[in-house]
Amino acid sequence: MRLSIRYENQFQSIELNEEETQEMWVSLSLEGENLEKEKLIQKTFDEKFNKPEYNIWHRETRHLTTPKERFNDDGDEYDTSEPLMKEVADDRIFRKNEIERAYQDDYEGVCKWIRTALGKKQDWADMFIAVRIDGVSIREYASSIGVSENNITQKLKRATKKLQEEYKYRQI
Repeated sequence: MRLSIRYENQFQSIELNEEETQEMWVSLSLEGENLEKEKLIQKTFDEKFNKPEYNIWHRETRHLTTPKERFNDDGDEYDTSEPLMKEVADDRIFRKNEIERAYQDDYEGVCKWIRTALGKKQDWADMFIAVRIDGVSIREYASSIGVSENNITQKLKRATKKLQEEYKYRQI
């Protein structure tokens, strides 16, 4: 069997004996009749490896290395033990401030919506935010403002009901 392989912009042919053809058949996980074996092997090999896009990308990037040393403005080398952003699998560590700002913006937006939805009941809004969003226990919150837990629970139920009604009519 002759297998044609693309290298750079040219095709090269490789002669495969029967044993190598059988190994190629197994390694590419092909199924079919033996009559079409050579055509299927060539077709699958073309789909996987003879893509011009892959070869162009490989040609352009095979000699590139990731620079371990970076230069400052003067051109002097300086050593950093910190990896580059493209060298790590999870780049969130480099964007920690950005993620925290986005979380804070979302938090403030939700709090603002709660405060506007509850209108004149700002104590309900403060209580709802503290207990439901910030995770303060009802007992702690009740002792901090000096009222009974039952009072807090009833206000939370009313605030939740009011917010559920407002949530239906929110503008997206």
